[in-house]
Amino acid sequence: MISFRNFALRRGERLLLSDVDLALHAGYRVGVVGRNGAGKSSLFAALMGEVEPDRGDIDLPGKARIASVSQETPHLPDPAIDFVLSGDAAVHAAIQAEANAFAAEDWEAVAEAHQRLEEVNGYDGTARAGRLLHGLGFPAETHEKPVADFSGGWRVRLNVARALMTPSDLLLLDEPTNHLDLDAVVWLEEWLKRYDGTLLVISHDREFLDNVTTHILHLHDGKAKLYAGNYTAFERQRAEHLRQQQIAFDKEQAERAHLQSFIDRFKAKASKARQAQSRMKRLEKLAGTEAVRVERGVSIQLPAPLRLPNSLLSLRDVDCGYGPGATILRNVGFGLEAGDRIGLLGVNGAGKSTLVKTLVGELAPMSGERIAHPDLRIGYFAQHTVESLVAGTSPIDHLKELSPNTATQDFRNFLGGWQFPGDRAFEVIDNFSGGEKARLALALLAWNKPNLLLLDEPTNHLDLEMREALAEALSDFDGAIVMVSHDRHLIGLVSDQYWRVHDGIVEPFDGDLDDYAAWLRTRPGADNPKTPVPKSAPGVAAPAPARAAKPKPNPHKLQKAEERVARLEGKLAECDAAMADPAAYADAGKVADLGRTQLQLRQELETAEAELLALYEG
Repeated sequence: MISFRNFALRRGERLLLSDVDLALHAGYRVGVVGRNGAGKSSLFAALMGEVEPDRGDIDLPGKARIASVSQETPHLPDPAIDFVLSGDAAVHAAIQAEANAFAAEDWEAVAEAHQRLEEVNGYDGTARAGRLLHGLGFPAETHEKPVADFSGGWRVRLNVARALMTPSDLLLLDEPTNHLDLDAVVWLEEWLKRYDGTLLVISHDREFLDNVTTHILHLHDGKAKLYAGNYTAFERQRAEHLRQQQIAFDKEQAERAHLQSFIDRFKAKASKARQAQSRMKRLEKLAGTEAVRVERGVSIQLPAPLRLPNSLLSLRDVDCGYGPGATILRNVGFGLEAGDRIGLLGVNGAGKSTLVKTLVGELAPMSGERIAHPDLRIGYFAQHTVESLVAGTSPIDHLKELSPNTATQDFRNFLGGWQFPGDRAFEVIDNFSGGEKARLALALLAWNKPNLLLLDEPTNHLDLEMREALAEALSDFDGAIVMVSHDRHLIGLVSDQYWRVHDGIVEPFDGDLDDYAAWLRTRPGADNPKTPVPKSAPGVAAPAPARAAKPKPNPHKLQKAEERVARLEGKLAECDAAMADPAAYADAGKVADLGRTQLQLRQELETAEAELLALYEG
């Protein structure tokens, strides 16, 4: 049990939390929520002993093992699978000791290493690390790739995998779904639901919180209150609490009317019955939470497009890619009309961002035609948009670059609607949080009054309140929208239809997000802890560009491959037992033979596991 007693926490001169008294029992899966700056990350730092409470105590079990995701991005020559495996320090050390003993042909040391591996339950360590990498989207051929060769987003995933590998009684995850695609988010949810320790997770993804958490810890106005249930249950309880206090009753009624019009608008615009039903299920979660939404006080509005032609943009028989030998998508036929709302589905690397860049015009078609209406005006939010903001300048400065002849007061009025009121419009952005920078990037996009929004992961760094405000603003937008997002709540509210990008093709997906998540869970190896994931060959420059559903494996070949793995595992277990017998060391020649046999069996098993995995993946 974790206990907070009269706990207070300060950051600099600012008091973040005070008078916190609560207990988190073993096995709780707690979502930690609150506005940016409420103290969520500072609370994690206090649990890890990195900062001292301003007052009071945190009581942790004396031998509690804590695992967390490092905020530093590693830049190491180590293979990815070894980096993840090192999260379990005892297993990693035992495997290293075994390898060193084999290399030196020190059979006594080999026996000691085997005994240590037995003690720390380390024989499946490499396979466990491989399964974590596989679940988080790393193709098997990248497991031996040096950590330093991965991009920043993939290294964040490596940090998550390493934290999951670490034996722990308390697991702290700060925004673990950032940089994950939907497939990996679904896999992570299933993993966390099986985790038998205590989990604290900071997330702005309400669907993720709904699916994983048993409790919500809400940080607000310097206080912390624990609610039983998931995020939707928390909203309902908090709404009831606010209603009991009779907060802003007249505003609540206005918000209720707005929510009803929000629902009516969605009903009217839904183009397919199944998608409409999926969207209504998500909207039903919001019913009865109007008081929370009134208290939120965050709203934004997208300006109406200057012009809105019916047919905006189309791709005809287009191949998309980056030059000869780097074709990512083939024969794409994709048309956008005013009012279209399309969500793109597919694993990272399948080509979603490539499609969006081709729609934008950033990538020219390698063949085929891109046909744009003369009045087309695109608002493009890319994954790198936030990083492209200019350091040392203010929000006003950014708008002046876009519209040099506009009056400063007009800029101030506009920025006030995007939660940059008063002097905040003149502040240098260097001190802005990630969420504030993302909000500014969206404001700059809206300034030009686009009629087509192309949004590639627009919610990274946005808190829950801002995500809700963005969903409402997008629902009022009269132009077309194409969106890539791992936030199912947002994409489920905004999208009327879904297109899946996989295996080099782009095609409509006949279903909604719940159907897509169900399909992900039924794929071979999608969440099967017994699926073997071996070490793989080095030398791969980047994660494979497209991975999607494959034909079912040949059952005869699959059975043979499984039998071979089982047979080799049995032989290896017999050899391990013989090596662990002290009597074997009376005959040095016999020990040497056993050592060589063991090494050969390990290599054969690794090869057999690789072949089995290849069959699973098609």
